[in-house]
Amino acid sequence: MQKKFFLFFVCSFLFTQFIVKGQTISFEKYTLPNGLKVILHEDHSAPVVAVTALYHVGSKNEDTARTGFAHFFEHLLFEGSANIKRGEFDKYVTNAGGALNANTTQDRTFYYELLPSNQVDLGLWLESERMMHAKIEQIGVNTQREVVKEEKRMRMDNRPYGSFLSEMLKRAFKIHPYRWATIGSMDHLNAATLEEFIQFYKTYYVPNNCVLSIAGDINKEALKKKIEAYFGPIAKGSNPIKRPTIIEPALGGEVRDIIYDNVQLAGVFQAYRAPKQGGDEYYAFNVLSNILSGGASSRMNKTLVDSKQLAAAAQSVPFFNEDAGVFITLAIANMGVNADVLEKNMDSVINELKNGLVSEREFQKVKNQITTDLVKTKGTMAGIAENLANFEVYFGDANIVNTELDKYNKVTREDVLKVAQKYLNKDNRVVLYYLPKPKESK
Repeated sequence: MQKKFFLFFVCSFLFTQFIVKGQTISFEKYTLPNGLKVILHEDHSAPVVAVTALYHVGSKNEDTARTGFAHFFEHLLFEGSANIKRGEFDKYVTNAGGALNANTTQDRTFYYELLPSNQVDLGLWLESERMMHAKIEQIGVNTQREVVKEEKRMRMDNRPYGSFLSEMLKRAFKIHPYRWATIGSMDHLNAATLEEFIQFYKTYYVPNNCVLSIAGDINKEALKKKIEAYFGPIAKGSNPIKRPTIIEPALGGEVRDIIYDNVQLAGVFQAYRAPKQGGDEYYAFNVLSNILSGGASSRMNKTLVDSKQLAAAAQSVPFFNEDAGVFITLAIANMGVNADVLEKNMDSVINELKNGLVSEREFQKVKNQITTDLVKTKGTMAGIAENLANFEVYFGDANIVNTELDKYNKVTREDVLKVAQKYLNKDNRVVLYYLPKPKESK
């Protein structure tokens, strides 16, 4: 049985290696005179196209008294434009048989349309309208304020443990704008004037702060002419773009707190300060994270959930950004398990990683998982377009989409041990207990 498993393991590894090595993403990159970066990937395997626009603006670009603007604009810029009536942005795409959405992080805002390839002009028109003359009007601002408030109620206020990221960040960072989550402050959004929203749009939603990444069934030469027609007339932004240069000092000691929430089971959340994305330590951390919680056979799940049955769920989350990161470990206790008992056992799992090398077999299993995940990200046109744009914005090198596997393959067991010993220490972390609210005394 063991030999069969080993044979299957080796065959799976060789198969995924073959897939990735043979799947080079070809692309062309150029820049328009107005500063708009364009990346094109031509692939005729299916009659679909992903038209995406990545703006290099996230919550870290916000004023400390106006947090939540970037996420708010994710919603606001579906309101319409000079040529698109309110509420009709989505209809253009769905009526064409496509889909669309957007998302915001602390570093960037990403919009995309997934369309039949014969509708690529529609995607270009919609994104050029969003960039050229979106409607920033009071009626739209008022509407989207309520949408964002409802989103906050659903995702944070009324969801068990929903506030944990916000609570973590404001303790893990003291001076860097990463200290607030993308949802920001509802009070700040309420206080903002229409002119402030207009200025934010004019500053960040400009061609010289955007990467237009298109992947799918396209003809690059024909598409270039269309891109020039739709985006070439848009003027380059004239306002200075705020890029924080703050370097967050060391945490300087463990930070602990208790959050009483509408929960029934205790939760333990730990956030270790960590390096920014993209460096050697970043890739080692991602391998480490997979060792801890990459599937049912991972260490946190096997120990805390299956073996000791202390937790209903346990995982690790590498939350790394352009300037800095945090490495999060968390577990939700089973009924009757105290938070301190759960924390001690979480620490025990972490300490095992700090006290010796991972076995060759476990290490290779995790490498296989990562390889498979990378294959999946190249499995859709939307994934390809987003990866090309991300790598271009963060590192100035879209071709990392083709070399990232090499970076993971260079990670050694010794590298994993080094980052564990360097960063996963008590004086470098925030620990939050989420406990049920005390019952009111009669």
